[in-house]
Amino acid sequence: MQPETSESIVYFDGSCPLCRAEIGHYRRHDESGALRFVDVSRAGAALPPGLGRQQAMARFHVLAGDGRLLSGAEAFAAVWRRLPRWRWVARAAALPGAMAALELGYRLVLPVRPVVARFFLRLRQFGGPADGAGRR
Repeated sequence: MQPETSESIVYFDGSCPLCRAEIGHYRRHDESGALRFVDVSRAGAALPPGLGRQQAMARFHVLAGDGRLLSGAEAFAAVWRRLPRWRWVARAAALPGAMAALELGYRLVLPVRPVVARFFLRLRQFGGPADGAGRR
């Protein structure tokens, strides 16, 4: 697995507490600055050609360092490849059949994401984990 040399851009829904927590985690592990994060819930967020705001809000996207626009499980794997402590997960995702299973899991979670996000928000209100979404 060859590391990418240019920055990857991560497009995420900052209005979702679950998404913010996950992005906060990735930010803390991005020691080399290989990722740039764009909150697509903010008005005027810069999006790449071919990615509309509603599409970006509905699904996780990454503009990889090689110029490919990825979404869903492939986008998560692209993030994992850029983070040294997560590269083993990216390698596991590259095993035969793994990406299809990850994408299926991702598609199953998408419709219930608002419910999971509300649960996560309530958990945080009662002393659960903080979202860790520091600015960068």
